[in-house]
Amino acid sequence: QVQLVESGGGLVQTGDSLRLSCAVSGRTFTTMGWFRQAPGKEREFVAGIRGSVGYTYYADSVKGRFTISRDNAKTTVYLQMNSLKPEDTAVYYCAASSLGYISDYSRRALYDYWGQGTQVTVSS
Repeated sequence: QVQLVESGGGLVQTGDSLRLSCAVSGRTFTTMGWFRQAPGKEREFVAGIRGSVGYTYYADSVKGRFTISRDNAKTTVYLQMNSLKPEDTAVYYCAASSLGYISDYSRRALYDYWGQGTQVTVSS
C-alpha cells in the first residue's frame, strides 16, 4: 500500500530554517508536491517536483525561500525552508500524483495520495 509520511516539522523562530522530509513507500512517483494548511484556511500549494532531474515549481509566496528536492531512488522528497516567516505556520502535507505530468501543480485534485501532515510553527 502507498504511504506518505512527513517529518521534520517543529517550532522555530522567524528567519530560521527547517527541512521537511516525506518518506514514500509502496511505489514510486514521478510527480510529487508539498501543500500546507492553516486552521480555518484552504489547503494551498507550496512546491512541486517532477522527473529524475527535478523540474520544480513553487508558489509565489515561497519562491526564493523554499526548495523542493528528492533522492535518487525517489523514496524521499524534501522541502528545505529558509527565511521562515510567521505566515508559513501551517500543517505541511506531502502529496503524490499518479500522473506523469500535470500542467498545474497547484491543483489538489490531481494528487492521489496524501500524508497526514507535519506541523510547522514559526514564532515572531
